[in-house]
Amino acid sequence: MPQQHISRRSVLRAGGAAGLVTAAGLATAGPGQAAQLAGAGGGGSAGTKVVDLGPAVVRFSLMSAVLVGDTLYIGSRNLDPVKIIALHMPTGKVVAETVLGTGHSIQALAADPTGRYLYAGVLQKSVSAANLYRWDLKTPDTPAKALGRIGDRDIRDLTVAPDGVVFAVGSGGAGGAAPGLWEYDPAKGEIVSLGVPSADATTAQAVAATESTVFFGAGSILHGGGGKSKAALFAHDRGARGFTQVTPRELQRDASIRELAVIDDKLVVGTAGHAAPAQVAVMDLADLGKYAVAESRGTTAKKFAALDGSVYFAGESGLLAYDRATDSIGPVEFRGPDLGEIWGVDRRGDKILVTSAFGFVAEIDPAARTSHVVELEAAGAPSAPQTVMGIAAGGGHVYVSGTGTIARHTLGRGGVDYIRVPGEAKDAVVVDRVLYTGQYSSQGIWTYDPRKGETAHQAAAFPAGQNRPADVTWDDVNRRVLVGVESDTAGGGSLWTYDPRTERSHCHVNPIDDGQCVRGVATKDGVAYLGGDNNTGTEPKATVIAFDPVAGKELWRVDPQQSAGVAALAIRGRHLYGLSRKGGFFVIDIRRHKLIHRADVSAVSNGYAAMVTNRGVVYGVSDTTVFRFHPRTFAVSTVVPHINGGWYSGSHITNDESGRLYTMRGRNLVQIIDDPTF
Repeated sequence: MPQQHISRRSVLRAGGAAGLVTAAGLATAGPGQAAQLAGAGGGGSAGTKVVDLGPAVVRFSLMSAVLVGDTLYIGSRNLDPVKIIALHMPTGKVVAETVLGTGHSIQALAADPTGRYLYAGVLQKSVSAANLYRWDLKTPDTPAKALGRIGDRDIRDLTVAPDGVVFAVGSGGAGGAAPGLWEYDPAKGEIVSLGVPSADATTAQAVAATESTVFFGAGSILHGGGGKSKAALFAHDRGARGFTQVTPRELQRDASIRELAVIDDKLVVGTAGHAAPAQVAVMDLADLGKYAVAESRGTTAKKFAALDGSVYFAGESGLLAYDRATDSIGPVEFRGPDLGEIWGVDRRGDKILVTSAFGFVAEIDPAARTSHVVELEAAGAPSAPQTVMGIAAGGGHVYVSGTGTIARHTLGRGGVDYIRVPGEAKDAVVVDRVLYTGQYSSQGIWTYDPRKGETAHQAAAFPAGQNRPADVTWDDVNRRVLVGVESDTAGGGSLWTYDPRTERSHCHVNPIDDGQCVRGVATKDGVAYLGGDNNTGTEPKATVIAFDPVAGKELWRVDPQQSAGVAALAIRGRHLYGLSRKGGFFVIDIRRHKLIHRADVSAVSNGYAAMVTNRGVVYGVSDTTVFRFHPRTFAVSTVVPHINGGWYSGSHITNDESGRLYTMRGRNLVQIIDDPTF
């Protein structure tokens, strides 16, 4: 069968209304209708049709939660506009909501000690827009107010000290600057920087405060390697305005400090391990040199809540408990659903509230081992089109992955079903009607067969440090799923292989070099072609290798002479096509192992673009444009201008067995039927 191929992450772009295209010459069309492109003079292609299939993924997705009294406040993820909803736990109903004016997701929520104000921090692509907000819970009908902007682009965590002063940490400073500690004093109404305690860190995700001290937790869970910092914990003296390094020795092996909480007279610290199990430390606030450390299960320890001598917290896919008397950690057993990725753990009376990325809140009674579940959409949470991760097509279906879910669009009848999966399917492929996905973060390969009536399940697990799938393709000769992967914490990456018949899998770590991940994968005649991308700041930036996926052996390599890493690969005949992240285009003759063509295509492609070979022609998609390459001259031409897909983690394009292409226009799924004449 034809190869089904999707790929890459990119800058998030908001979409437009269903059926609306801003390009000149493309008629407006609603869901299920075809819009005819004008001729090539208008940037399109005569005979090209674009069929709007409607919103790709419609769900209420979330990324944070905090309990204030009897109301659980939940921050949205990947929705436009960004919003906070208020779920009243006694009634199980959403009773209020507010919209924030910037950003795409809310990872940080914190209430002040009086319970009147709720502070929120957003993740966003802009480095100049407001990212800190405050909602007055006594007047919930009044929209949340923008307070200003911390210097980091994203706010990853917030805390409010007992005196009402707010502290924030994040990532994404201008020019790749290390994250700092930021303060907002409501009495002064201004945001100020308290400094950058760890110059080698790439992300700060944890902050906690007492009357006298602010604790800052950082590390490198994104773009690690190349000498970047691992887990680092600092104490900031609020009076003297200085930082002291207080990281417990045992925690320094881990990738990052993931969570901090002040509980009674202790500081509770959780890490992100990735290459090793996460850890939890309980430190004495009066003497930080006195602490206990316990190894957790899985690679993440976050979201702490105390109840009856235990500290409850989230692993990557379950609720765990730290027994303070024995310094031991174990799973919380209860009758109820799979919790998936957890974004909130709170105590309410003798119950623990767990907010799941699957879109529900589970109220768990640890003593009785029972649970009560509130489905957020049934409670009144507003669903909306998400930005999406990837697309795969085949067997009469198009699969579009969002946050914690995959939407299965059935062609012909227009139905959409939703499949729960943990995390995000960054990329996927359909083989003989079976879906195979690469799941972020550290979830391996998952599979779903619509003919068996089963749920999606994990087919293969891999080392946790190899956590971010980038490209999934099918090797029809060796009958294996191939997945290119990036290691967020260590740099470099890997090639995963999975044989569905034998259920055997293998992970080839750093097949290109220690700095380059495997961003692009293409295959022909049993040889895998791997395109490298380097986020560590070292050289080289981009290398292409030919690799035997069965023997795990490099065959040859070529320098494609690019100034940025490879974004995508595709094969047509003897030619391997490649795109770089800065709009470079290259062609390698795979028989002669030689670079034969280079061009600048940045007018149509920049960033994390994708390609697919369809009906003998290589097509590409970027944030803005669908384009194709002439099979003899390699000249680029526009197929659909101003496509402006609503991507969260990279532009994608795929095809089905009939040669129809699928991608995103805004937040809608579209089918493209193209008949080029060369």
